[in-house]
Amino acid sequence: MHALVMGAGFGGIAAALRLRAKGYRVTVLDRCSQIGGRAQVFERGGFRHDAGPTVITAPFLFEELFDLFGEKFSEHVTLVPLKPWYRFHFADGETFDYGGSLEETLAEIVRIEPKDADGYLRLLRQSKRIFDVGFTELSAMPFHRFKSMLRQIPRLLGLRSYETVWQLVSRHLVNPKLRQAFSIQPLLVGGNPFDTTSIYGLIHYLERAHGVHFAMGGTAAITQALGDLMVRQGIDVQLGQTVKRLSVEQGVVKGVVMDDGRVLTADLVVSNADPAHLYSHMVKPKDQPVATRLKLAAAAYSMGLFVLYFGTTRTYPEVAHHTIWMGERYRELLADIFDHKNLSDDFSLYLHRPTATDPSFAPAGCDSFYVLCPVPNLLGQQDWDKESPALRDRIVAALGKTLLPDLASTITEEFFMTPKDFAHDYLSQHGAGFSVSPLFRQSAWFRFHNRAEGLKNLYLVGAGTHPGAGLPGVLCSAKVLDALIPNAVPV
Repeated sequence: MHALVMGAGFGGIAAALRLRAKGYRVTVLDRCSQIGGRAQVFERGGFRHDAGPTVITAPFLFEELFDLFGEKFSEHVTLVPLKPWYRFHFADGETFDYGGSLEETLAEIVRIEPKDADGYLRLLRQSKRIFDVGFTELSAMPFHRFKSMLRQIPRLLGLRSYETVWQLVSRHLVNPKLRQAFSIQPLLVGGNPFDTTSIYGLIHYLERAHGVHFAMGGTAAITQALGDLMVRQGIDVQLGQTVKRLSVEQGVVKGVVMDDGRVLTADLVVSNADPAHLYSHMVKPKDQPVATRLKLAAAAYSMGLFVLYFGTTRTYPEVAHHTIWMGERYRELLADIFDHKNLSDDFSLYLHRPTATDPSFAPAGCDSFYVLCPVPNLLGQQDWDKESPALRDRIVAALGKTLLPDLASTITEEFFMTPKDFAHDYLSQHGAGFSVSPLFRQSAWFRFHNRAEGLKNLYLVGAGTHPGAGLPGVLCSAKVLDALIPNAVPV
């Protein structure tokens, strides 16, 4: 039996490997020149940049994929634990190092606000309770039946999932800076901490239990290892191939139609495309199920991303591997981005310096960076051809005054991506960085289903389906398929 996977992001790769382990003949199609989806790798003038995810928090999910075929992930990829996990740099110049041992984290908390040490321990205990249900039990559970959702509602209410992440954190911590530091996790999966369900508070325990790691060679080292595994297992990977639409006959998906007119048939199709793009542009109107039309009409999308990649002609050894650079505004800035869709003059930033751990990312005596700035998605109607240079200049000036002195004179080999590029390169609806937002009303059964609504033989993986965005989420979305798709019938 033949399974066709649209998209070679981490969700598509994981789905392809799990289907191969079930005995399917698997073909993977992707429009990019490399596998990895948003985890592309860029090289400019001797500098290397991971284009997308840079934080590894659940290495066991990668280990599972190699275990399917009797191999060891550790024999192909070297993971290095980071310390600190993140360094927060606040607008007044104060810093907070998060990560390392529990004792080290508590010591940092006490340095800023002694009263919050006990509060952090309470937050961590609540995070574990959420993790034990939300991740351990539900992340790989199918939610295509409403009764599955109904059975979980009492437990979710008991965990106070109706709260936002900000409300969860604020119940336990009093210091404004620590509240910010411990509520930013939803931004890593495209959510506003003031709107995102507190289910995502499980990230605190996930990080504490399994650490924060970096793959030597970058995230691209993981995609390369997974790509080699697919080759060894006989999976056919075709790059530079764009699917135009699904081939549907009387509600049954028979394959795909390519942009050059070719028709490829399969017994089942797995989509790793953005579900909003899939249902809006790759399914003919007459074949669009009512359920997906309703979800599309009501969908709220994650923020957009402006990502500036650059090298420097000197090193900045005092800068951590991961830095969260906080602006003066927090709630108000997020409201501008998510609610009002305004591009403000101010910002908060995530700065990635892989050369802090792996010097091979830059020539000798240099550093490699990318800086990620949350911005409105394309629903904000910004003219990114006009706004990008000005935003770039503001970011370089801000970093030059704080973390990266003289950046304007040391920056080199720079380029950037905007929401417009996300829409074009990755077919992301409205240029959203993480598909639909992780709101409670867009979680589990309310999210786009892993087994497509109203279309037979179609399955979904990736950020826009259950359980959600982020590397652990998209890898778990492929695990859901194990419960939905039977082993292949020998022919």
